[in-house]
Amino acid sequence: MKLPETSRLQFTQDLNICRVLNGMWQMSGYHGRINPSKAIASMFEYLDAGYTTWDLADHYGPAEDFIGEFRRQLKNTRGEEALANLQAFTKWVPRPTKMTKELVEKNIDISRQRMGVDSLDLLQFHWWEYRDNNYLDALGYMAELQKEGKIKHLALTNFDTEHLKIITEAGIKIVSNQVQFSIIDRRPQVAMIDFCQQHNIQLLAYGTLGGGLISEKYLGQKEPKKFQLDTASLKKYKNMVDAWGGWNLFQELLTVLQDIATKHGVTIPNIAVRYIIEQPTIAGAIVGARLGVAQHLEDNARVFDFSLDTEDYQKINAVSSKSRNLYQLIGDCGDEYRR
Repeated sequence: MKLPETSRLQFTQDLNICRVLNGMWQMSGYHGRINPSKAIASMFEYLDAGYTTWDLADHYGPAEDFIGEFRRQLKNTRGEEALANLQAFTKWVPRPTKMTKELVEKNIDISRQRMGVDSLDLLQFHWWEYRDNNYLDALGYMAELQKEGKIKHLALTNFDTEHLKIITEAGIKIVSNQVQFSIIDRRPQVAMIDFCQQHNIQLLAYGTLGGGLISEKYLGQKEPKKFQLDTASLKKYKNMVDAWGGWNLFQELLTVLQDIATKHGVTIPNIAVRYIIEQPTIAGAIVGARLGVAQHLEDNARVFDFSLDTEDYQKINAVSSKSRNLYQLIGDCGDEYRR
């Protein structure tokens, strides 16, 4: 199995990525134990199948270390040139405080050392507290480190449209913003997408499968109790389902998605991911990779075998029209982290 050419996107001039990114949040410690040797072996399988792009963070447990070890093994077994086929996008998520270049550089150097790279492909910056505008200083220092070669591209994660605008107007070049975006959580469609289209900023979407809830496994099932949700992702996105419209409406959505999936000969997760990557400015959707535990490489590949048609969108929109307005309820992208 090898992904088709349509799975690729020229993300930046020097980065050609897979539009289904491998999410490493599952390594953060909230999804069960990871066997390192099995995980690294699994990463080779992902790479060989065409899933070359990884999304991680400084606080996702040993994720950056795994990238570093994977790079070492890849170089040792296949040569230096093999590293050119790998893209690793990390994040820096500091606690708000006064920012100095020394502090920023120290943290960027830690990620570089852990990942075994001279320059980070993409550094996605998150900031917890907008009232503390030291985030602008931090981004300014990151821009300096970018000029010095320690960072290739600057990006954001979970910034809302208002503050993305502030950063852009400050003259800081941002190539992407990572936000929660799914058939259930369509908040980016309200303001974010329009702004990004105007300023040549791309979006990376996470939560697209609702931590696994948007799948055949939960179709026709009774509403799960909290103790039955055995991962941090399931707990998080079940709360989102509750806010969106509740379990009964969610079942109605899954039924519609199953009908659409049957029509195209694919799965519910395929429909959920396809819906997102067809949206304007979306560079890719992040799908969790439970390394050494479970993988869905062949199933995920079917995302690139079809397109949704007008009838499909009408059916999805008909269910969504019955839901609550999450933009009014929660706020813009990322506001759930700052309430």
